[in-house]
Amino acid sequence: MTEPLFTIPLWADLLGVGLGGVQGAMFASGFQGQRRLDLLGVAIIGILIGMGGGLIRDLMLGLPPATLQSNWYLLTATGAAIIGMLLAGLLNRANGVIVGLDAIVIGMFGAFGTSKAIGLGVPPVPAVFIGVCAAVGGSILRDVIMGLPVAIMHVGSLYAVAAAAGSIVIVSAYALGLDLVIAGIVGIVVTAVIRVLAVIFDLSLPEQRRLYRRKVAAETGMIPIIKP
Repeated sequence: MTEPLFTIPLWADLLGVGLGGVQGAMFASGFQGQRRLDLLGVAIIGILIGMGGGLIRDLMLGLPPATLQSNWYLLTATGAAIIGMLLAGLLNRANGVIVGLDAIVIGMFGAFGTSKAIGLGVPPVPAVFIGVCAAVGGSILRDVIMGLPVAIMHVGSLYAVAAAAGSIVIVSAYALGLDLVIAGIVGIVVTAVIRVLAVIFDLSLPEQRRLYRRKVAAETGMIPIIKP
C-alpha cells in the first residue's frame, strides 16, 4: 500500500473518541428501572460510541485498527464515559448541548473516515460510504449490544444523511483542489449543521409505505397479488 496522503493526528482522533465517550454516557444515563447501567455498562457504551466508528473505518480500509495501536484510545473513551456519567444530570438539562455534541461527533467520525479513505487512494463513492459507516458505526454497535432497534434503520431526524452530505462535500472539495484537511473541516461543519437543523425542524426521510403489486410477471404467477 502506498504512503497515505493524510494521517489523522492523534489529538484529533482522541478528541472524537472523548466526545463520543461523553455522548455514550449521556445516552446510557437515560435508562431507568431494570435496564439501568452500572459503571461498567456505562464504560462499555462509551467505548463503543467513542471507538466503534474508527474501528469499523480501519477494518473497511484493511488497516490495523488505530484504536488498538495506542493505550490512549481506551483510556480516553473510558475516562470520558465516566466523566459524562458524573455530569449527565447537568448536561441532560441542556438539550442544546446534547444535540450539538451529537452533531459534532457524527461530523468528526464521518470526516475522519472519508479523509483517511481518500488519503489511501480509495475512489470517491467508496470513500463516502466508508465515512458514513464510520459516522454511524458506534451507534449501531451501541444499539445491537443494548438489544435496541438500530436507530438509523427507522424514521427519525437525519443522521446518516447528514454524514453522507458532509462526506460528499469532502470528496467534492478535494476533487476541486482544496486541501484535504480544510475539506475535512468543511465536511464536519456541513454534517453538524444538517444534523442540528434536522433536530430543530424535525426533518426526516419519507416513511416507508406499504407497496402494492398490481401486476405479476408470468414466472411469478404463483405469488398472490396484493390489492388495495
